[in-house]
Amino acid sequence: MNAAVRYVTLAPRLLFAAGTAILACGIALHAGRGGAVGQVAAALLAGYLGWLLLEAPVTFRRSAAPPADSRTLLPYALARVLLVAGASLRPPPWDHWTPWLLLPCAVFAAGVALRQAAIRALGRFYSHHVARQTGHRVVTDGPYGTVRHPAYAGMLLAHLGVTAFFPGPVTVPAFALLAGAVAGRIRVEERALRDVPGYARYAAATPRLLPGVW
Repeated sequence: MNAAVRYVTLAPRLLFAAGTAILACGIALHAGRGGAVGQVAAALLAGYLGWLLLEAPVTFRRSAAPPADSRTLLPYALARVLLVAGASLRPPPWDHWTPWLLLPCAVFAAGVALRQAAIRALGRFYSHHVARQTGHRVVTDGPYGTVRHPAYAGMLLAHLGVTAFFPGPVTVPAFALLAGAVAGRIRVEERALRDVPGYARYAAATPRLLPGVW
């Protein structure tokens, strides 16, 4: 196993460990502040931790093929860690509770649900790395019938919800970095998939992330 393969195999696992530790601290900090805002903040971060644990089997799955995403993985991982840290270690900027604060929580939940639906639709072809699998084919079931990269769309939507609940000097730039990293990973992934039979036709008829936009 060469250095690049070791790097892209280890990075998601380090992200998982760092994210888990930061989220555990954030849940305790926000819960300890008391009040409705603190309790909902802690619940939102607990939801994020549950999301990490839900995807742990994929995170620790070995890739049979050499991944192609070593250059995009570092900014992608760094953006997620920074965003989680900004949400966990700083108090939210809200002085009092308002029902409108449930909206970012709903956006987060919708993003996670979309991502999980995409993972289920892709089945064994899904990976946290950009890599062709044995017998790879175009999947158009579920959310893949609407956009080409619903797992990334769900990822961004979930982080948009977290950023909206915890806007600040760390989370907002981290979300922008995450969006840029996702765009870069999509381009790498599409280069890796362009020779899959039927992918060019599918790509021509289906938007990447947001219908009518991109």
